[in-house]
Amino acid sequence: MFVAVCVLALIAVIGVSVDGGSKMRALDRADYIAGEAARAGGQAIAPAEAITGRAIVVDAQAAQAAALAYLRSAGTAGTVSVSDDGTTLTVTVTGSCSTTFLSAVGIGSLPVTGQGKATLLHGVTAPDEGN
Repeated sequence: MFVAVCVLALIAVIGVSVDGGSKMRALDRADYIAGEAARAGGQAIAPAEAITGRAIVVDAQAAQAAALAYLRSAGTAGTVSVSDDGTTLTVTVTGSCSTTFLSAVGIGSLPVTGQGKATLLHGVTAPDEGN
């Protein structure tokens, strides 16, 4: 009886470890995809604002379209938002991770959410001539 209980406990620990590791990899992937989608959207700078020198901001519609296109190409779902000042693009990826061992107790998948942010920066830097 003792061996049976120990084996069952060991299988449970291994199962949680395997499924927990799978979720961690899925979270890393979701964060990576969200970051790349944010960078893709951050490339859509509003030309009228930039050319006149008034501001470097994203074209909100083009940025959202580019980020969503990246998400589609990666086979994931998510949302894209642009800050009110147009300098920050935030992408949130949502999905799920299938389980291997936890499905035996009725948990077939675990939710996964990743977030990426791109902030537009501009300026000129010169090499440090003193060093």
